[in-house]
Amino acid sequence: MKSCLKPTYYLDCDHSEIQTTVARITGDRMDHVEALQRLFLFVRDQIPYNMYAVTGNQKYYKASKILEMGIGYCVQKAILLTTLGRAAGVPSRLVLVAIRNHLTPPDVVKLLGGNIFFPHAYSQFFLEGRWVNVAATYDQPLCARLGAAVPEFDGYHDTLLPATDLAGHKFIEYIENFGVFDDLPWQLIVDKLPEYYGSGLEGWFIDEPVYIRYKQNGSNTK
Repeated sequence: MKSCLKPTYYLDCDHSEIQTTVARITGDRMDHVEALQRLFLFVRDQIPYNMYAVTGNQKYYKASKILEMGIGYCVQKAILLTTLGRAAGVPSRLVLVAIRNHLTPPDVVKLLGGNIFFPHAYSQFFLEGRWVNVAATYDQPLCARLGAAVPEFDGYHDTLLPATDLAGHKFIEYIENFGVFDDLPWQLIVDKLPEYYGSGLEGWFIDEPVYIRYKQNGSNTK
């Protein structure tokens, strides 16, 4: 349990900006449940989801760097939320999975070669004697565009991506679980990526986040 409170390379909960952010959002006298609810909302909506934040450069997976960027895709948002949880004094860890998004736009299917997304990650928090799963992946505006329910975290129950959208169509399917981790399992991700994408990683898993290149080209990444 102690390892789920310690700073790591990626989950740098001792970083001054992480500490300042937690203090600003939670205050001094808030219990863990209320603190996590506020941190969840911050990561969900103030760090908008952007799939083009993906990169092969490890520094962009440090929580302090993600906070600085102000955007992230699922893994980065999970890292940030998990790190903020640790900084708030809550035992926190990462869950690494693969998912299938049944509503993936055709252009993204073409880009990725399918509708499976790996890596995908979410947070686990130890609250009142048990681990609770929490995904702050999709922000409110994105949920509105997708026609999906906005995820809400009550502090007690699992909050993961919905299996269906608001119209009842299949949405997110969790297809493989790689376990829980005290830090981001970078080498595992690198080893597993070719199993999902083959040689299709060229131009994606590069040194700078893809969105930076899209911005330089004047493209819309949302």
